[in-house]
Amino acid sequence: CQLPSWPAERDYHSLCERQPIGRLLFREFCATRPELTRCTAFLDGGGECSLSWGPAQFRGQVEVLATVPCFLTPIAPLRPPSFSHGPFRPTYLDSIYFNRFLQWKWLERQPVTKNTFRQVPSPGYVACQVRATGKMYACKKLEKKRIKKRKGRKVNSRFVVSLAYAYETKDALCLVLTLMNGGDLKFHIYHMGQAGFPEARAVFYAAEICCGLEDLHRERIVYRDLKPENILLDDHGHIRISDLGLAVHVPEGQTIKGRVGTVGYMAPEVVKNERYTFSPDWWALGCLLYEMIAGQSPFQQRKKKIKREEVERLVKEVPEEYSERFSLQARSLCSQLLCKDPAERLGCRGGGAREVKEHPLFKKLNFKRLGAGMLEPPFKPDPQAIYCKDVLDIEQFSTVKGVELEPTDQDFYQKFATGSVPIPWQNEMVETECFQELNVFGLDGSVPPDLDWKGQPPAPPKKGLLQRLFSRQVIPGYVLTGPPAWIQGQWVEGRAGARLHWT
Repeated sequence: CQLPSWPAERDYHSLCERQPIGRLLFREFCATRPELTRCTAFLDGGGECSLSWGPAQFRGQVEVLATVPCFLTPIAPLRPPSFSHGPFRPTYLDSIYFNRFLQWKWLERQPVTKNTFRQVPSPGYVACQVRATGKMYACKKLEKKRIKKRKGRKVNSRFVVSLAYAYETKDALCLVLTLMNGGDLKFHIYHMGQAGFPEARAVFYAAEICCGLEDLHRERIVYRDLKPENILLDDHGHIRISDLGLAVHVPEGQTIKGRVGTVGYMAPEVVKNERYTFSPDWWALGCLLYEMIAGQSPFQQRKKKIKREEVERLVKEVPEEYSERFSLQARSLCSQLLCKDPAERLGCRGGGAREVKEHPLFKKLNFKRLGAGMLEPPFKPDPQAIYCKDVLDIEQFSTVKGVELEPTDQDFYQKFATGSVPIPWQNEMVETECFQELNVFGLDGSVPPDLDWKGQPPAPPKKGLLQRLFSRQVIPGYVLTGPPAWIQGQWVEGRAGARLHWT
């Protein structure tokens, strides 16, 4: 039983801040060193100060920490881009806490197949449940013969549907995504009473969509398909942007060209087939905010057939009309987002999402608290309700004939099937309390048996297939269903990729 290899990213921010399990284990390590306890409390509180502390509270924390003689010295080595300097390297990186982190990384990198999940019949979508943790996800299957090769980019955002797992079967590539039970905005706008939302609710959703677009644009991704059908509500009423099928990366310093999107939501520059960067997303946000308040799209009426050419003419030439449902501030924001000239459009004047956030319509919103998930949504879905118009049967793929897969295709599919995505997977371990259950150390901080690498006998020889299938060792107090481990003076082998339970 050997330690897993080092993670690819070795900087402090990645190992001790971005990765949830790494953050928790680093805090546990700091808790064992009195000189670091107050310093980490300050680091943890630093995020809270901008959300809830007042000036007096912040000054008080600084005064307390200033009394700690080693306040600057232990924290300073944590901030450089590598661990090659300072006292940090011979302490945390050689500790049992970092070894435990590597164990979790080993488990995170285990192969993911269809057997990792249990299929759950659900109305309107395919749901799956992770067998090891019980967490529910949505599963989207893409038939291999229909997929266009394109490099994907992972985005970790509270306001974008997260990819948790990716694996392949013989005929399909499977995406395991955040499960959104609250339905899409189109259903809520048109099928929950009077069409449209009160302005306060529309403003809240627009603010969260703005944050999601900001996260995408930070990764230089333009979404290009913002519409009510692609905005989903989770169990708590927060929104997430979904279906990034038309999203594309915009290289630094360059523009792109492509007449893609949904009729009625495409910006004038897209309709004209001109070059652009992120301007179509801010136009679409204006269309969506208008639709949430007015109960209809700004350039076409619901259930009224209008030719595509006429809709595109309205988009390019005709200004939108506003009813009494719009306040002066709501009308101001919509009109600036729906500016025909992308150079004059709000969000495209050099400040990006900051320009939109600073509009007076959002003056009552604290965007930092919103980004931290600390604001209560105006609507919380009923867990017993089904927020869709029709409950559809889940159908299998139609067969594509006459397409042969080449060796280069198989290489692309293997690279696509990346297994677990680190941050969502670690969040799952924490949220389902698997981390709390398994992250057990010895008494008084002593090394637990599974981390006592020194002085252990070599691993036993591998067993044959029949032995692995029909043999199982049980030690009093333990049921091992994972990789080989050293427990109570002997090696015990379990099933790969499973878990260790204390009974």
